[in-house]
Amino acid sequence: MVPLLVLILVVQVFVAESAPAEDEITYLPGLAKQSSFRQYSGYLNTSENKHLHYWFVESEGYPERDPVVLWLNGGPGCSSLDGLLNENGPFLIANVIYLESPAGVGFSYDDNKQYRTNDTEVSFNNYLALKEFFRLFPEYKKNKFFITGESYGGIYVPTLAERVMSDREINFKGMAVGNGLSSFEYNDNSLVYFAYYHGLLRSSLWNDLQKFCCSEEICNFHNNKNKTCMSKVMEVMHIVSFSGLNVYNLYADCIGGVPGQVHFDQNQKQLVIHNLENLFPKSEMSLLWRKKQQNMYQSYMNVRLDPPCTNTTACSDYLNNPDVRRALHIPPFVQKWEVCSAEVYMNYQILHRDMKDQYLKLLAARKYRILVYNGDVDMACNFIGDEWFVNSLNQEVQVNRRTWLYKDENGDQVGGFVKEFTNLAFLTVKGAGHMVPSDKPNAAFTFFSRFLHKEPY
Repeated sequence: MVPLLVLILVVQVFVAESAPAEDEITYLPGLAKQSSFRQYSGYLNTSENKHLHYWFVESEGYPERDPVVLWLNGGPGCSSLDGLLNENGPFLIANVIYLESPAGVGFSYDDNKQYRTNDTEVSFNNYLALKEFFRLFPEYKKNKFFITGESYGGIYVPTLAERVMSDREINFKGMAVGNGLSSFEYNDNSLVYFAYYHGLLRSSLWNDLQKFCCSEEICNFHNNKNKTCMSKVMEVMHIVSFSGLNVYNLYADCIGGVPGQVHFDQNQKQLVIHNLENLFPKSEMSLLWRKKQQNMYQSYMNVRLDPPCTNTTACSDYLNNPDVRRALHIPPFVQKWEVCSAEVYMNYQILHRDMKDQYLKLLAARKYRILVYNGDVDMACNFIGDEWFVNSLNQEVQVNRRTWLYKDENGDQVGGFVKEFTNLAFLTVKGAGHMVPSDKPNAAFTFFSRFLHKEPY
């Protein structure tokens, strides 16, 4: 007969080493077949007032030993559930945490509805959320852990990694950034070249840009003091952002047709603003557009912020279904889910314009793997700027730029190009836009699997 005290201790150990049962998703409405893997949805409390919503999907392989991956979408102010439902989906070789950050994004909230924040506060709260996750899921503490994300995740990911690398309780192994905003300056300067060599600019405009923005073969399109230069840069910005092109994928159609800068959603009775993704933030056009956004937001509070040339109706309808909200354990008082929060975006303070210091700190440790990858037809965070950024880190080259391959039903295919340094790689995905996993799922699965398993690209 087992003594009662021993039984109590066994129960206590079992509870301490298992995931929170109250967060488990036992049924998801609308699915023809329920998932065979375990999922969890709930809140990671980073303070008394801030509650960050997470959706955790266990690996379909061997969750007890597969890596744990954090995924962060960008914005700032956009939901990582867009990554789960429209980009990544459940993963075969990793356990993935989708965190809606900062508070005010998606189903995340602040008791006091104080949604003014900045890069430093966000990285700290994301770190606290991670600590809370591993407290709730202690069985994953020993698994390899990676931080990943895209777009403004180019800021979120390295600033969080800088904090996590100092925490010995987290088995941190590296980070991956997709189409990330690593440097505002490189992103702006490279976009002009991208636009010209993709046939978007007339020859006379290109000649004027060279004449008024360049000196001794060095061009400054980012914050040039020459007014004529910046007026020409605004012409570039208008073509890229306001002419009807899909800024996220140059060769893809604009879903729903060309929407214009602002339109009114009759069904939702909302004013819809389209975000410029922080392009040329110092230009007069950006400053005027930002001011116009603020005025519209203040005078017409029911404002929705949508990424241009995307349709978020399916995700919004599903996640705002009352049965789905209950399945995800979302309290009734939590705001309606939207892909991006206008309130968070309008009140966000950008503190970092370049991530070089964070990357160099991680690389100096000589034990973290870093992957920077870009779909090569994205204009929001183009591949040239990120390649310039990676080259500026001045790391030792291990493998010169070459093609990398993946398999599809027709055999081996060129996925893009890769250049490898010590603990760092820069990789392009041929024909993919801003949301690489959506555009090229087979290629994305291949290179991401190789990254996680430290295999040659």
